[in-house]
Amino acid sequence: MRGRRYQKPKIKNVKGYWIAQYRDLGGTKRKVSLGPVKTTKKSDAEERLATILEPINSRRDEPSPNMKFGPFVRQVYLPYYSRKWKRSTAATNVDRLQHHLLDAFEERPLGSFASGRGRDEFQEFLDAKARVLSYSTVAHLRWDLKQIFDMAVSEGYNERNPAKLLFIPKEASRAETRRMNLEEVRRFFAVLDLRERAIGGLAVLAGLRPGEIFALTRSSAEANYASIQQRVYRGEIDTPKTFKSRRSAALGDQLSIWVRQWVELLPDGGPDGWLFPSERGTTPLAKDNVWRRHFLPRLKEVGLEWVNFQVLRRTHSSLLDDLGVDPQVRADQMGHDVDVNQNGYTKSSMDRRNHAVNLLERALGFETAATEKSVAVM
Repeated sequence: MRGRRYQKPKIKNVKGYWIAQYRDLGGTKRKVSLGPVKTTKKSDAEERLATILEPINSRRDEPSPNMKFGPFVRQVYLPYYSRKWKRSTAATNVDRLQHHLLDAFEERPLGSFASGRGRDEFQEFLDAKARVLSYSTVAHLRWDLKQIFDMAVSEGYNERNPAKLLFIPKEASRAETRRMNLEEVRRFFAVLDLRERAIGGLAVLAGLRPGEIFALTRSSAEANYASIQQRVYRGEIDTPKTFKSRRSAALGDQLSIWVRQWVELLPDGGPDGWLFPSERGTTPLAKDNVWRRHFLPRLKEVGLEWVNFQVLRRTHSSLLDDLGVDPQVRADQMGHDVDVNQNGYTKSSMDRRNHAVNLLERALGFETAATEKSVAVM
């Protein structure tokens, strides 16, 4: 196959801006603005163009370890992997890469990380991040580095992946994952008005994500289930978070009553009208706004100010687990895999753990303590 020609396009002054035209890795013609003529020297514009062309020209023949980290990420790694990411995921990933990895390693050639020193440098980088960032962010940065250099190895820029053996430092802080018990759930519903009871019920009784709740239309929740075909993300209607998120989630009898009672109070908006419309009626309620104005003040009255939508969803999974509901049923209801449900959302209650260890003791014949406790109570 004939190699791509080395590109060195001319920079032209077009209506007060430095403009150049080139072909990307796929051979498509592109135009790029390199800055206004009044404030950008032509030499600076040429340097910017060279940065853009570097990953393209370096791939003309053999990939070079001199390719810099920043251009590789922006023009090789991101164009490929962003094709598989949802818009919300892409925005989060690009922001994390820019603020952490690109800021730290922008000008470093990929080959400069090739030795064991590169591995140690990355681990020291993660160690430092673990002192100021959450466990989740550090874990994502570790994965980013591994995937970037997996691609660099696959494409021939590096022989080995210096990020392959990286680990998450033990100093990385994990946020406490709380859940409500049954009594706290009763207090939760007792202080809420009808609309908030319906919203809260869809989260804690039916296990829906907040983006799924506020994207519901009337027709999607009329039966004894909610049809999850879309979600709201940052004010925009989007597809569900994952393939398994597109589902029919069962609604209990009491929750169905609350939903029907709420619909009866709404002005006629037709079957496609929002189940929880904003004041304008043309858009759904904003999650953060409704929580701050209508949930939080009531929850503070009963000592539940620590509750949020994440707590509600974890509570749903954990209480179903306490009640002995099959993990596959819980996962199907919540729209994810069994291992995600079991390891990410479910936390057993202390009562259930006490019951478990007592079962073990009785199986071993240790019944004396239980008998003595019963006699003492009598």
